[in-house]
Amino acid sequence: MFDKIKRLGTDTAIYGISTILGRFLNFLLVPFYTNVLHTQEYGVVANVYSIIAFVTVLYNYGMESSYFKYSSTLEIGDTKDNFSTPFLALVLSSVAFSSLMCVFSAPVGHLLQLPQQFTSAVYYSAGILFFDTLGIVPFAALRMEHKPKLFAAIKFTNIAVNVAMNIILLLVLHKGIEGIFISGLTASVVTYILLLPTVLRHLKPKINASLLRALLKFGLPFVPAGLATMAIQVIDRPILLSLTNYGTVGIYQANYRLGIFMMLIVSMYDYAWRPFYFSTAREPDAKKIFARVLTYLLLFMSMVFLFLTLFIGNIVHIKFFGHYLIHPDYWSGLPIVPVVLMGYVFLGISNNMSAGIYIEKKTYFMPPITFVGAAVNIGANYLMIPSMGMMGAAWATFLAYFIMAVMLYLIVRRVYPVEYEFGRMGKLAAAVGLILLLFYYVRLPIPHILYKIGLLALFCVAMYAMNFFNAQELRKMRSMMRLEKAVKPPEVKSDDTPPETLGS
Repeated sequence: MFDKIKRLGTDTAIYGISTILGRFLNFLLVPFYTNVLHTQEYGVVANVYSIIAFVTVLYNYGMESSYFKYSSTLEIGDTKDNFSTPFLALVLSSVAFSSLMCVFSAPVGHLLQLPQQFTSAVYYSAGILFFDTLGIVPFAALRMEHKPKLFAAIKFTNIAVNVAMNIILLLVLHKGIEGIFISGLTASVVTYILLLPTVLRHLKPKINASLLRALLKFGLPFVPAGLATMAIQVIDRPILLSLTNYGTVGIYQANYRLGIFMMLIVSMYDYAWRPFYFSTAREPDAKKIFARVLTYLLLFMSMVFLFLTLFIGNIVHIKFFGHYLIHPDYWSGLPIVPVVLMGYVFLGISNNMSAGIYIEKKTYFMPPITFVGAAVNIGANYLMIPSMGMMGAAWATFLAYFIMAVMLYLIVRRVYPVEYEFGRMGKLAAAVGLILLLFYYVRLPIPHILYKIGLLALFCVAMYAMNFFNAQELRKMRSMMRLEKAVKPPEVKSDDTPPETLGS
């Protein structure tokens, strides 16, 4: 049993670290794009890739989840059947979907609101979707076979190829937007080539009809929830485009991606949190532990939120190899960054509170919560963008995450009540609110950077003054800050002990 648990922990760490590092490496393309693309061009890229995210759900139609379900139990067919049937089904459907996209490229381009000169993006998108879909089952097979290192290596290769091709095509060959899509397609093709040994090892040229029916019955219900999840994440881009222009979308996308610093925290926490709450659930004080974890999570996210809110303007002014982190043409979108960060804070809260639903096996609550979040996001975008522009889009996404967190709390309070430390959370919110008020509305005759540093120090003072930390936590912090005295090993006299016996 211990070996299995240890393997689970190791696999989770590899998957988690590879996913998080992959997201960060992809983020590094954002500064690159903002320094080589006009805001309108970057807006085209942002819009197309947001649509690709939606269409990916349709291309997949729940087959990944279905594969995990039936390949683990082998209820129908053998191991090769359970690989070949979903894989071949995805091959056939992807050929059909991508062919239709290419045949009707003109109306598809019009539907995507693509400028005439960028309709080639439809063909590249069809290719990216096709090869990415072909990799779904092979990647799932690697996970089922407990091969996280190979899984991570192929994922990293995909990112490395994509980044390298972007640099060559945009910086050297000046291919512009087309270079971005060529890079994405090349990375997808290379990834599939690396997955071919896995495909050939499992494939047999036959579809098991009864298995296929079972796979579809299990997987298709995941499609609506998947679309709703994507709506929360990316629907703001096409709506923003329909109500403004490509330049606004480009500026919005670049600054929204600056929220990655909080998103990475939420992602890392989620990878650690899921195995933690399942292993802790049976302990007598589990609910107290869960409540305290949320308090500490909010404290850490609040500190990150304040640091980025106060210093994001300074961060983007940093130059790397003669270029700003984000080109000045995009700086008008910096005000959305704090709103995006707050949205991720409530996503982190939701991840914590969802533990009760999974522990009590009440997962049927999750799809309705997601649908409500998607509806709120869509409605708020259409209501707020006309008057607030890109800031309205940011607030719409924040509202979606906020409403989902509130719904989760109301449900979890019934199915798995946890006494969260709302008093401490209130003190934390008050301290953050105080710093924000001083930052946005009070100016002192001192250098701005010193004022910001002072505000961070004031936050710590305010937390201490409001007795946020209890006596045990204060003692722990003092002990951690106190330097331990070095313990000297006993001396050994060379004249008493021969050299060859030392350490024996």
